[in-house]
Amino acid sequence: MKRLGLLGGMSWESSIEYERIINQFVRRKLGGMASADLIIRSFNFADIEELQAENAWEMAGVVLGEAAHELEAAGADAIVLCTNTMHAVSDAIESAVSIPLIHIADATGFAIHQSNLDTVALLGTRYTMEKDFYAGRIRDKFQVDVIIPDERDRATIHDVIYSELVQGVINPESRDRYQDIIQRLVARGAQGVIAGCTEIELLLSERDVPVPYFPTTRIHATAAAAFALAD
Repeated sequence: MKRLGLLGGMSWESSIEYERIINQFVRRKLGGMASADLIIRSFNFADIEELQAENAWEMAGVVLGEAAHELEAAGADAIVLCTNTMHAVSDAIESAVSIPLIHIADATGFAIHQSNLDTVALLGTRYTMEKDFYAGRIRDKFQVDVIIPDERDRATIHDVIYSELVQGVINPESRDRYQDIIQRLVARGAQGVIAGCTEIELLLSERDVPVPYFPTTRIHATAAAAFALAD
């Protein structure tokens, strides 16, 4: 079994889900007392969020790159960045290590490709929706059109993530607001919806979405576990 180095704590609510999903996958495949071989670096999310708010992405890349290098030095065979938004600095992380970074947009794009969809909607933090590191990668690598909500709906999605979900608050009224946004995106042609923030999965499940749903935490964590068990 390969050893996975997890960069987590962004936020810890979603990082715990990564650990759970990876370990459950390994147990199902190997049985008995088996669990994943993990090294975990969990950040104080307040520090990372401050860098986001200050638009200090280069510094964020340095911080995460150094942490990834430490995980490699500790024996990790691959890096798993347990967040969507901070894949904005994936290039800096990859340049800091000689082992693979299992990219969340690649795992998600592959799942969408397998579903034979042409157009999907991306929900996430404002950074994920408005920067091109995520949607652009899926468009370029998998030839899938990615649409995002309008300005007002982007603000709603972002505010719910930071004022509620990363603080462990699950509000049914916010679920209703998200579902209204999704309906507008479906009316614009979205055939599926990417939960492009790991915390969104704490609020929305497949039964809450009228089209195919792509929960990136589960997709990414499953891809990482499969990598760990591959020959």
